[in-house]
Amino acid sequence: DAYAAFRIPDYRRYLSGWFAVLTGTQIQGVAIAWEMYQRTGEALALGFVGLAQAAPTMILALPAGYLADRFSRRKLVILSLTGMTATSICLAVLSSSQGSIAWMYAFLIVDATFATIGRPARSALLPQLVPRDVYPNAVAWSTSMMQLGWVVGPALGGVIIIWSIPGAYLIAASGSAIYAMLLLTMSFRATGSVKAEAPMQALFGGLHFLKENRLVLTLMSLDMFAVLFGGAVYLLPIYAEEILRVGPTGFGWLRAAPAMGAFCMAILIAHLPPMQRAGCNLLLAVGAFGVVTIIFGISDSFGLSFAMLFLTGLFDNVSMVIRHTLIQLSTPDGMRGRVSAVSGVFVSASNELGGLESGVVAHYFGPVVSVVSGGIGTLLVVVATGVFSPRLRRQGALTKTD
Repeated sequence: DAYAAFRIPDYRRYLSGWFAVLTGTQIQGVAIAWEMYQRTGEALALGFVGLAQAAPTMILALPAGYLADRFSRRKLVILSLTGMTATSICLAVLSSSQGSIAWMYAFLIVDATFATIGRPARSALLPQLVPRDVYPNAVAWSTSMMQLGWVVGPALGGVIIIWSIPGAYLIAASGSAIYAMLLLTMSFRATGSVKAEAPMQALFGGLHFLKENRLVLTLMSLDMFAVLFGGAVYLLPIYAEEILRVGPTGFGWLRAAPAMGAFCMAILIAHLPPMQRAGCNLLLAVGAFGVVTIIFGISDSFGLSFAMLFLTGLFDNVSMVIRHTLIQLSTPDGMRGRVSAVSGVFVSASNELGGLESGVVAHYFGPVVSVVSGGIGTLLVVVATGVFSPRLRRQGALTKTD
């Protein structure tokens, strides 16, 4: 049943809120990137945006995971969304008054702090909404809606910033507020607790779990290094303005291209028979991601660049569905918050640090060298993972975990 997850009312509400906040976040991301580059003219400024968003993840992820397993996950997510709503409003006020760049970075740090607090709890909520046999289908549709938000958000963002950059921040605030209100209407199955554990043991429980579960550690490591080297999306303002010369509207479409590819692949995965060779498919998908990133880096054609970005999203979605499903189904419910927190360090921090790495390399060697070298680095990571992780190569069906 390709639509099994949609037959659960709470899942439909969960997905609607998830789509609203993702679309708003993407619109805000377009506005931040464009405003920073327009006001500074520095590639390094785009890298610092990544650093501002990565730092809270690295510092607060483990405590956030502990909170997700210790307290109400729904309340934590609502707290997170409330803070994100407030910081988006503050960014709108600061932008409309052309306030200090330093203050904009400060609000980005605050926004990332609230997002980090809620991320492990949100990731651990989905298995409480759907049965285990429906979970891969729920993940496929969740990623498809996420990718649709990544399509709609940047495309709308490119248009909205022509009209009003502060307006983009206010739309982001509306999305997070909608998600918070929808969460109040849902009911979730009971979860595990860490009350009986010693505080330090509970805090670092996610790391201990990774030490014992080599498959989950390999999945997180592969994604971390692949994303770290493949941060081309952070340089899109430079490509749109100086290489492809397509302006803010073209920039919005370039930002949307990966999500378009990912959305198409997510719909396809939801309708295909269950995947039987997940490990090999994951390695092939990440390797293909590296190849198309290299082609994008050397392209000076908008059509070719758009196509390569489309393919990065397509291949990344295969990786995302496999990783997220295997990690969640390999983890006991009482550990999901803490393991999701560690995953957040690997995934989110690598995304933002990938932006910093891309910005620094672009600053000293140019954007083309930055993107191409990142694609080559991704390929090397795939080869190393394939050689040193026979457990991943042997992984079969998504629902069969040790």
